[in-house]
Amino acid sequence: MTDLAVEADPGELGFDPSRLKRIDDHFARYVDQGRLAGWLLLVARHGRIAHVASCGQRDIEAALPIEHDTLFRIYSMSKPVTSVAAMMLYEEGLFELKDPIHRFLPEFRHMRVYTGGSALAPVTAPASEPIRVWHLLTHTAGLTYGFHHVHPVDAMYRKGGFEWGAPRETDLAGCCERWAQFPLLFEPGSRWNYSVATDVLGRLVEVISGQTLDAFFAERIFGPLGMDDTAFSVPEEKLSRLAALYVPAPGTRELMRYDAMGAAITQKPVYLSGGGGLVSTARDYHRFVEMLRRGGELDSVRLLGTRTVRYMTRNHLPGGADLEAFGQSTFAETTFDGVGFGLGFAVVEDTAASKTLSSPGEFSWGGAASTGFFVDPHEDITAVFLTQLLPSSTYNLRPQLKQVLYQALVA
Repeated sequence: MTDLAVEADPGELGFDPSRLKRIDDHFARYVDQGRLAGWLLLVARHGRIAHVASCGQRDIEAALPIEHDTLFRIYSMSKPVTSVAAMMLYEEGLFELKDPIHRFLPEFRHMRVYTGGSALAPVTAPASEPIRVWHLLTHTAGLTYGFHHVHPVDAMYRKGGFEWGAPRETDLAGCCERWAQFPLLFEPGSRWNYSVATDVLGRLVEVISGQTLDAFFAERIFGPLGMDDTAFSVPEEKLSRLAALYVPAPGTRELMRYDAMGAAITQKPVYLSGGGGLVSTARDYHRFVEMLRRGGELDSVRLLGTRTVRYMTRNHLPGGADLEAFGQSTFAETTFDGVGFGLGFAVVEDTAASKTLSSPGEFSWGGAASTGFFVDPHEDITAVFLTQLLPSSTYNLRPQLKQVLYQALVA
């Protein structure tokens, strides 16, 4: 089922229909100006779809339009799925959030922390604190990404073959073994840095559950929720629905097709990336988001308890800090001011500090190709925005989405 029909009069759900059109007009300009190939937006309130809009093409070269069943690489919007998977196992009593991860992944037992030097000659010291499960869920483990290009350890990841993926024929277990050999950026729990932490969390899910990550997702999350199009790869019979991946050309920002990276999703991966490996549709991800909005349940299928979801979506940074105060100055898929981080989600703490229309307690995340979602428990709103422009920092679309969406809410 791919129908995304509006389920209620927007006015009955508190939206001004004429103001909703401002959202469409705003993002249509990106297409008209050649800055986005195409996009799809779904907005719901009180669990009923109030607005569905799309514009542009999923494949410029083939002149194929964005359609309701278009498949999008959601990259880091995979992270909330992996976080939910881990917390499902937590609810079964199979681990505690304070458990050192070396209890399950012994390669992380003797970690060292970078203290100086260069990527070629780093100076390190033994970590005084082990990486714990909650550190993975909050990106406070001291791990990193190769694509940050900020810290000497980032360069070590790139040299090891970890920039936008993993070395050929290296599976998730092998990746964890390699990551454990790199020094940490800081003592676990002392700072925030966006990283491969969720991929390590995915490996934890595999070890604890005894299933590969794709099998766990399919059996425990995607199947029960009816997310029939969400997976780690696109089968041949669905390839015609896959949106092409684009990047802005240096200097002109003219759209350039990027099949070198985009084609990876067409093959079954060796490395199952719980941090960024999934493809999905607007309908599928809306069902996942709706499950979160409803406190862990959808259509009589319960994945998590209500208290668990509430616990995951509160700020877990020490001292209630926001990411501006606690985070590294690196690439991130959210603004920092007034925004904390929970167990898998960014969480709005101070709307005035964030300088973006929103509500306290709103939780969200996005993906590298400019996709994003949010859940606002206060206003009971959810939104899913899908496009395929890499990197997500190109146009800062997510704050703009909130800006033009909240202005349409009048009741």
